[in-house]
Amino acid sequence: MRAGEYALLAAGATELGLSLTEGQLEALLKLVDEVESTNAKFNLTAIRDRLGMLQKHVLDSLTLQRFLHGQRIADVGTGPGFPGLPLAIANPQRHFTLIESVAKKARFVQMTTEALECANVEVVHKRSENYRPLQLFDTVTARALSSIADFVAYAGHLCAPGGRLLAMKGRSPDAEIALLPKRYRVRAINRVRVPGLEDERHIVEISIA
Repeated sequence: MRAGEYALLAAGATELGLSLTEGQLEALLKLVDEVESTNAKFNLTAIRDRLGMLQKHVLDSLTLQRFLHGQRIADVGTGPGFPGLPLAIANPQRHFTLIESVAKKARFVQMTTEALECANVEVVHKRSENYRPLQLFDTVTARALSSIADFVAYAGHLCAPGGRLLAMKGRSPDAEIALLPKRYRVRAINRVRVPGLEDERHIVEISIA
C-alpha cells in the first residue's frame, strides 16, 4: 500500500512539473499519516480515506506550485495545513506562514510541522484580519474561504506591493470576481487539473491595482 501511495504521489508531482526527492515524498506521506490518525479523534477534515487525502489535499495543494511568487508565502485559513504544508515540503528554500484561527487545527499544524521538521514553516494562531506581520508576503493563498471578496477583505493587507493573492476555487468564480473591490485586479483565471481527479479546479491570481 505504501509503495502504491508513494508511486501515486511521485507521478502526480511529475505531472504538475515538480521533481520531488525521496525524502520530500516520504514527508508528504507522513503528513497524510498525521492527518488520518488525528482525524479519528478530532474532526480536521471531511475527507476520511487516504486516497482522497492524497489527491484532494496533497496533490490539490501542489497545483499552486507554478503560481507561487517570491520567497515569503502566507496560507490563510490553512485548516489542517493545506495547501501550506505540502507546498512548504516541496519548497524548502521558501518561508511559509500558515494562519489558522481554530485552536485545535492550529495546534495540529504546529505539532505536524515539528514532526516533519519543516524549518521553513511558522504557524500563526490568529484570525487573518487581525494579523499584522512585520514583513508582508509575496504570495497569499487561500483554499477554503467562502468568496474571493471575503479573501481580499480578510487577507489583502498581508500582500506586499507587487505580490499576488491566489484563490483556489472549483468552478470559474465569475460572479465572485464581479464583486471584487476596485483596488484589486484579476491578473488571470487558470484552470488546473489535479492528477487523478476530473473535478473542475481554478486558481485566480489577484494583485493590488
